[in-house]
This record gives sequence, structure tokens and C-alpha cells, in this order.
Amino acid sequence: MFEYEMAAARSADLIRAADRYRRIREAKEAHRASSRSKDPEGRVRGHRSRFARAA
Repeated sequence: MFEYEMAAARSADLIRAADRYRRIREAKEAHRASSRSKDPEGRVRGHRSRFARAA
């Protein structure tokens, strides 16, 4: 019976960890989505990569 209890406890731990990971991921995605709605034009990235290097 002890092995069954250990397996059940491990399963419960894995379920809690997966739920925590899912909630964190959803919160990050929601934050990212709200950030995009505040800046509709988007961020300018890397001016240097678009131009050729001077000799």
C-alpha cells in the first residue's frame, strides 16, 4: 500500500506543477496581449540590422 500512496502523491505533485506552469504561461500571454493593444504600431527593432555597414 505504501508504493500506491507514493505514486498517488507523486501524481498529485505533477498535476499541481502542470497547473502552476499553465497558469503562469496564460498570465504571460495575457500580459503580452495587453501590451500589444497599448502599442498598436509596434516596436521598432534593430535599426542597425537593416543598413549596410560603412566601409
